[in-house]
Amino acid sequence: MAATACTYNSALPPSSHIHNRHRHRHSPLVKTTVTTTTKGLKQTKYQKGAIKCAREFSDFIGGDLLKPDLGKWLSDVEEHKAIAIYSPHEGGYEGRYLNRLRYQGYRFLDLSARGLGDPETTLTKLHPVCPPHIGKQPIARWYFPPEVDYRLSLLPPDAKGLVVWILEAKVLSKAELQFLALLPTLRPKVRVIAECGNWRKFVWTPLKDIAELAANEAA
Repeated sequence: MAATACTYNSALPPSSHIHNRHRHRHSPLVKTTVTTTTKGLKQTKYQKGAIKCAREFSDFIGGDLLKPDLGKWLSDVEEHKAIAIYSPHEGGYEGRYLNRLRYQGYRFLDLSARGLGDPETTLTKLHPVCPPHIGKQPIARWYFPPEVDYRLSLLPPDAKGLVVWILEAKVLSKAELQFLALLPTLRPKVRVIAECGNWRKFVWTPLKDIAELAANEAA
């Protein structure tokens, strides 16, 4: 929801005449006229003004009740296969977009970009993990299967695909984002959703545009 600038207006809006006597006693003062007294002194008169802000329809009924873009969300996920999303800071809005993908038959793999390591190695290759030894145990190395391939092998027959949902993807480099944008090409049943930042409302764009993959392909 775009932020709107507030301006001071000396005249009350028509809708606020009813609540005029309930206004706060510390309402902003607006300079109206400047007069000169008989002794040659300038006298400025002030009167209480009202703050008038531009409002949108969604401000009165709640932005979470408006769902005109869910159809475009599904079509963009199917078309681009890798999406970068920007959600409001307060959170919660991305849940209904996630649920709509779940209703379509997708299963989810939630990962945080912090501590993910190399995305290509973690998601598609056999990778080592060294647990902390706390100064007493010997240093050990455990090998884990590829996260994406392992989850794909566990999908039920009625599943439409696997959505790899990357949290805090804003900390990833351009090269790592480019691999995530190419992951649906390597694994056709995989869709990638990367949380690349925040915005005043829930918006999304193809991940290849954020990773500048389209420009590199054109060059």
